[in-house]
Amino acid sequence: MIKNFCVLFLMLVISTSGMGQSQDKNILAAVNSQYDEINPVLSPDGQKLYFTRRNHPANVGGIRDEGDIWVSTLTDDHQWSEPQNVKELNSRNWNGVIGFEDGGETIVLHNHYKEENGIVRTQGISTAKKTRKGWSAPQDVNIPYFKNLSDNPGGYLSKDEQVLVMSLESYGTRGAEDIYVCLRKPDGSWGDPKNLGSTINTEFQEFTPYISDDNKTLYFASNGHGGKGSSDIFVSERLDNTWQNWSEPKGLQVLNTKGRETGYRIYDDFALYASTINSDGYSDIRFYTEKPIDSIMMAEPEAPEEPVVQIKEVTDVPESRANQVTMYGKVLNKDSRQSINAIVTVSGTETEFKKEVTTAAENGYYSLSIPASGKYEVRVDAPGYISQRENLEVNTGEMKLVEINYNLQPISVGTKVHLKNVLFEQSKPTILESSYQELDLVVDLMKQNPDMKIRLEGHTDNRGIPKYNVKLSKARVEAVKDYLVDHGIASKRISGKGYGGSKPIADNDDPMTRKLNRRVEFTIMKN
Repeated sequence: MIKNFCVLFLMLVISTSGMGQSQDKNILAAVNSQYDEINPVLSPDGQKLYFTRRNHPANVGGIRDEGDIWVSTLTDDHQWSEPQNVKELNSRNWNGVIGFEDGGETIVLHNHYKEENGIVRTQGISTAKKTRKGWSAPQDVNIPYFKNLSDNPGGYLSKDEQVLVMSLESYGTRGAEDIYVCLRKPDGSWGDPKNLGSTINTEFQEFTPYISDDNKTLYFASNGHGGKGSSDIFVSERLDNTWQNWSEPKGLQVLNTKGRETGYRIYDDFALYASTINSDGYSDIRFYTEKPIDSIMMAEPEAPEEPVVQIKEVTDVPESRANQVTMYGKVLNKDSRQSINAIVTVSGTETEFKKEVTTAAENGYYSLSIPASGKYEVRVDAPGYISQRENLEVNTGEMKLVEINYNLQPISVGTKVHLKNVLFEQSKPTILESSYQELDLVVDLMKQNPDMKIRLEGHTDNRGIPKYNVKLSKARVEAVKDYLVDHGIASKRISGKGYGGSKPIADNDDPMTRKLNRRVEFTIMKN
């Protein structure tokens, strides 16, 4: 493995367009090695970086193997892990990832895999399905009139999965590799490759194409359009639906160097590509972004801990009550600040202790005593109001007074409720068990108000890749909805939407307030 070799790590360079500044980061230290790393492809969830590594001893064909697929995983401290060879996707031929289908459940691969007498006799692309243990065996996909004489495959599957752009040395090639397009037919099969014409393709090499989400802007590497080095990244706009008419390709001046740049792909606020600059002629994976790398490329932070109420110490307490804690306070209407009749219930989370009191009608006060050591759940209920829940931890040898005041939201159309104790596994839509009590409050509320309808809203902070944050927030909303439905609430009473990090309620630049933006809320739509 890599640790057995003299590894030459390349510092990540982040260029700032228009400012001529750069900043070094070492987040790709584990990915880049003394071997060639090319063809970087990010998984749809943003958590895995696939790439092709040439001539590594751990490749299926050993050091003579021109390329195996390797994968690195994004860690909690926004570093990329030590890469692993994805053996089930590799053969003795060149292997690389083109893209993904079905939200990442299917991986699209360069070349065919099926051998006859040890030889692959057909050409095209292949797909494999995600399994619990990794990926299934790749299955060949037929593309009519597909031929590629090049040893340097490159390609990209469009976001809508309807367009496949590839670099091939094939029928009608003007020199070495040219860029071709395959369009998906209504039955799901692929049409034959069509050359993009002489504006894009030259007598030299055009390869590693990428096309924008709207299928109109083409990025590709070339050594036939001039430039700064042995190959540069160029961009061109499609002018009509023939796929033959393009604007004059322009080099990406802020990114190209005197080295060899290939495999450019855009992911929202950043791009991935490969370059040989400052790497002794070997290709390394690079990021390009105009934003701080920490703000766009990191695993989602840990969920905040559940809040625990603070104890206010009061002296001069009778010795006879030294093993008790008295908690007291008011329960008020959050909007009008008027006192309300409510029931305050305190239950031990590790014992069978339970006590409840009713607030005083004239002023909303309550008071009760609990053992001076333990963990408790405090629940406040009142007819016509959203119930509230808090955690209380007490650990003291002396008597304390604990003041906890509650402001309950009246139930009305348009009321928004923040479910601050509904938490999830990191970067996943899996609800933590500690969230169930808060969700049970919502279940009780909707059962007590059978005509109520709600809209769930999922939010994240601004760290991570925006489109993946939106996807994660949507999945978490669905998880909350599933919990409510499983506990007896009709599905038609619940709608939902994930907003990612687009609606912050606190400063994202401050780590102490950023966590407030990671939240699930619901709004009462009908009562």
